Amino acid sequence: MLIRTEIGVDAASIDSLLRRSFPTSAEAELVQQLREDGLLTLGIVATDDEGQVLGYAAFSPVTLNGEDKQWVGLAPLVVDESVRDQPLDKQLIYEGLDTLNEFGYAAVVVVGDPDYYGRYGFEPAARHQLRCRWQGGEAAFQVYKLADDAFSGVEGQIDFAAPFNRQ
Repeated sequence: MLIRTEIGVDAASIDSLLRRSFPTSAEAELVQQLREDGLLTLGIVATDDEGQVLGYAAFSPVTLNGEDKQWVGLAPLVVDESVRDQPLDKQLIYEGLDTLNEFGYAAVVVVGDPDYYGRYGFEPAARHQLRCRWQGGEAAFQVYKLADDAFSGVEGQIDFAAPFNRQ
């Protein structure tokens, strides 16, 4: 299995993975829209020996109180059912975090299971007076600090890129 940054030829395989892994086409359409709008900050893929995408993590820009603070959101994260016994999700997340750190991004946010993402170092966003627009998402809204000063003097509303509002 090869873990790497996505390239153009991966788009169709990523789309196929998203469509077969989720109950609706919403995630596939989201990634397609992010890509078309130039809002896909980073995509990490796990490919087999034939180049088939079996895992994917997408990162796109978010704003804090309407300002770009060099933060990104992680969504979607998916691993093909045939390889869920392998730690691909962990590899995708860590490769993404390492790459974003190298590029100078300050923080990553995610909406998801706190127990799951907590294993990878994410913590409740509310701890830093940060919130997102989704009601009832307080416990699921989490952050990961890449820069030492990422949470210094910040609080408020995190907004994901516009295509997320179409969900």
